Amino acid sequence: MERAVFVSIVTPEVTMEQVSEYLDELQFLAETAGVEGDKRFIQRMERANSKSYVGAGKLEEIKTYILENEIDLVIFDDELSPSQLRNLDRELNCRILDRTNLILDIFAQRAKTAYAKTQVELAQYQYLLPRLTRMWTHLERQRGGIGMRGPGESQIETDRRIILDKISRLKEHLRKIDRQMASQRGNRGNLVRISLVGYTNVGKSTIMNLLAKSEVFAENKLFATLDTTVRKVVIENVPFLLSDTVGFIRKLPHQLVESFKSTLDEVREADILMHVVDISHPNFEEQIRVVKQTLHDIGAADKPVYMVFNKIDAYEYVEQDEFSLDEKKAENYTLDELKKTWMYKENTPAIFISAREKLHIDKLRNDLYKMVAEIHAGRWPFDNFLW
Repeated sequence: MERAVFVSIVTPEVTMEQVSEYLDELQFLAETAGVEGDKRFIQRMERANSKSYVGAGKLEEIKTYILENEIDLVIFDDELSPSQLRNLDRELNCRILDRTNLILDIFAQRAKTAYAKTQVELAQYQYLLPRLTRMWTHLERQRGGIGMRGPGESQIETDRRIILDKISRLKEHLRKIDRQMASQRGNRGNLVRISLVGYTNVGKSTIMNLLAKSEVFAENKLFATLDTTVRKVVIENVPFLLSDTVGFIRKLPHQLVESFKSTLDEVREADILMHVVDISHPNFEEQIRVVKQTLHDIGAADKPVYMVFNKIDAYEYVEQDEFSLDEKKAENYTLDELKKTWMYKENTPAIFISAREKLHIDKLRNDLYKMVAEIHAGRWPFDNFLW
């Protein structure tokens, strides 16, 4: 496995604890891509250095460590500008990845269908376009590995005109597929549609398999699901369509949001959103905020939401010292206290379950039955009369 070091900065807007959690996620992303984490470099700054992201002293420290430990990759927890990438590449003489490039690489690995591959390819070209100056040297070296697969690796003749032409053709190809998918959605009639949404790796596909008795791929890795899967589910006598979509993540690259527009149409056109949350994650509250912001960005913020707090079997309660002056964190609440706190704060229906251990799944089905039956009765009043 290739070895990588991770780099981030602590600005006045974030705490050291938050940056540490962000780097945990970045390392998980790297491991998902097949990279072994080695060391972390963190620097306190007012803002990122416009030329090299970190200061000169920290850059020299990173450079020394790379040389002494034969590091393959340096991964930054932000999207780097073309000039920052160029300067860092020249200074460190090592492969440089930013968060966006790493996520794009994972998507390239995970894409299985022709549609998903086309979406990822478009996002990669859009990322590559403003970075052509730096990428030329990589194309000449013909180096493979994490962050280098996909468009460009074998296209030595690539230039701006060719990439723009490729982007144009890919967009046209996706528009044709979009029209086909829109027609498919239209052919589903007026069936109630529920869409599973949430941060990546919270258990959406596992819940999908439970409710639909299907075989959707589920794995404890980020972005296990890229293609939207739609299954018909019947609870008692009420049918509805359940869709599982790509998971969201902090700083989800805008290129991916744009290219995966049709995939996210399932979310925009849903009647109910099942927002799945990993209650065992120490930073689940921020993950909720990220998902809400992403839903707002794609125009789905006004949908009715049913909160599903998953993985209660993995939740760990940490008792706080009664004399502690620190603010109480989510982990300092028992599950019962969290339930009451959530119900008090949010006027949103919620349930606490474990999909893996099948805890409270009957109540989940019953809640869905009531919500779907209410919508179904409004659309098909004659069917309701027959019941």
